[in-house]
Amino acid sequence: MKEESVIMHPFEGDGTEIQAAPVGAVPKKKGKLTARLWRERYLYLLLLPGLAYFILYRYVPMLGNVIAFQDFSPFQGFLHSDWVGFAHFRKIFSDPEVVRVLGNTLLLSLLQIAFAFPIPIVLTIMLNELRSEKYKRLLQSILYLPHFLSWVVVIGIATIFLKTEGLVNEVLHALFGAEPTAFLQEPGWFMPLLVLEVIWKEAGWGTIMFLAALSGINPSLYEAAVVDGASRWRQIWHITLPGLRSTIVILFILRLGTVLDSGFEQVFLMLNPFTMDIGNVLDTFVYYKGIQQSDFSFGTAVGLFKSIVGLLLILGANKLAKKYGDQGVF
Repeated sequence: MKEESVIMHPFEGDGTEIQAAPVGAVPKKKGKLTARLWRERYLYLLLLPGLAYFILYRYVPMLGNVIAFQDFSPFQGFLHSDWVGFAHFRKIFSDPEVVRVLGNTLLLSLLQIAFAFPIPIVLTIMLNELRSEKYKRLLQSILYLPHFLSWVVVIGIATIFLKTEGLVNEVLHALFGAEPTAFLQEPGWFMPLLVLEVIWKEAGWGTIMFLAALSGINPSLYEAAVVDGASRWRQIWHITLPGLRSTIVILFILRLGTVLDSGFEQVFLMLNPFTMDIGNVLDTFVYYKGIQQSDFSFGTAVGLFKSIVGLLLILGANKLAKKYGDQGVF
């Protein structure tokens, strides 16, 4: 009897076992989707809570954007409200109040990008220059702490310090004899105070990403620079900053996506009748218009417009970054 020839195929699994199969036989496909899902079922179970969160609270609410194209009435619902097309979007550019609010939002975002965005980079470089690891960790912990305070607490602290009889006015009067200034009621102080609060609260937390990027720089580059006689400033300019470049570009692109998102909670808590003209931004405007005045359709149209602008800015900035040789977000 003729002996049947066999060939050896690797057994799917850990790759250490082999399985004999007749010549010409078709090996079974063990990498089917169902088998893979069952084999990695515990990993997918860990994924489910996060996936459910994004589906329920991020994607399902998007269906509500349909009311931006309707004259929505809560009593008639989504299916029976009258369709008005792009009427609410046309109103965005014809309403003088919306134009003013849009200008306030852009001004605040530009101030935050110009002053609040670079501060974590500067702090990261300063921390990186410290030689004492113990002192470095202590400073990092101190800088991180404000991030964990809610905006209610931060605004409460600012109010105590900046009110007319607060500590700041008392110090200014004691040192320079200055008269008390109502910082919280002065429109000219509103934007600077918001930016300073963002810096104090988030600058330390923003160093985490940059410090992680610095950990990937080869220490031999600094050693070679020292051998070549480079000063600390030269090392920062030619080694540290180039090592941070890709991270800076990615975070800047993501920041551009929220250029019309000024932070509702902080602005809302700082607003008062004296600063309403300069401080009312798109987030608070949507709240006042959509919730308090029950103009749900117009408020949704403004929010949808803000999201579309943010998406276009991210796509444009990402394409521009790739054009000039950076990695970009995607």
